[in-house]
Amino acid sequence: MATRLYTHPIFLEHLTPPGHPERPDRLRAIERVLDDEAFSALDRVKAPEGDEKTILYAHPETFVECVRAAIPRTGIVSIDADTSASPKSWQAAVTAIGAANAAIDDVFEGRASNVFVAARPPGHHAEKTTAMGFCLFNTAAIAARYAQKKHQAERVAIVDWDVHHGNGTQDIFWDDPSVLYCSTHQMPLYPGTGAKSETGAGNIVNAPLAPRTGSDMFRDAFLSRVLPSIDAFAPDLIIISAGFDAHHRDPLAEINLTEDDFDWATGQLMERAGRHSSNRLVSLLEGGYDLQGLAFSVAAHVGRLMKG
Repeated sequence: MATRLYTHPIFLEHLTPPGHPERPDRLRAIERVLDDEAFSALDRVKAPEGDEKTILYAHPETFVECVRAAIPRTGIVSIDADTSASPKSWQAAVTAIGAANAAIDDVFEGRASNVFVAARPPGHHAEKTTAMGFCLFNTAAIAARYAQKKHQAERVAIVDWDVHHGNGTQDIFWDDPSVLYCSTHQMPLYPGTGAKSETGAGNIVNAPLAPRTGSDMFRDAFLSRVLPSIDAFAPDLIIISAGFDAHHRDPLAEINLTEDDFDWATGQLMERAGRHSSNRLVSLLEGGYDLQGLAFSVAAHVGRLMKG
């Protein structure tokens, strides 16, 4: 089976203000790099629009309707200081959820060995009742719940290597031992959460990295904290919140990773998926704001997924 790629033109129509780092050009950069002949074997599928009812797997209905009401008919509105919405933002967010859920179906039903979803807006900062940090809904959390509800996955591991802590995912699964959440991230940095002492019901594993940390400390965090936690948990599915803003070129943080680090981390998680999850692995794009760093990192990540 091939690696599957989900994307959709609607993701380019989620608009943000001029100069905003989370911009449509991010996906254009990914599209260009994945157009290379090296990725000709990718199984490219147009993302389906999601079932809006699945948003309720991670968010209460009052919050969902609040977000819906905030979508403007014209122009761009601010949800908070960092988070914006435009007329197509609802459709983009729901399609991102549809792609993630379709990816879950693919790996459980044998249509793909693994899947990368190139979508926006990102999701890991969205808490149960708060849209923030460029995120409207928590796509990874919804996908994890979808796997549990539709495919009877008993244990789902979410590994988040975005340079910003996924406070939203932590919030949603704080007291749920059926979902393991592991995060490497810079600290101190937005959103201010992610200390080692934040452990939830024993299912939250934070591995904060100091500013100007490089490959050695990132890989050590994986080897000493993330991977042993996955092995102990033995998940039925691994979801990656794949942010690439820990790349040394990224303007929003001070972690100095290279694309080789993302290749390595991908390989480590694929090995665990093979050991515990019948190779079931779904990767969802989160951050990454330097276009060259993002493109090269995604190329390394997807290239490693394709090696099987």
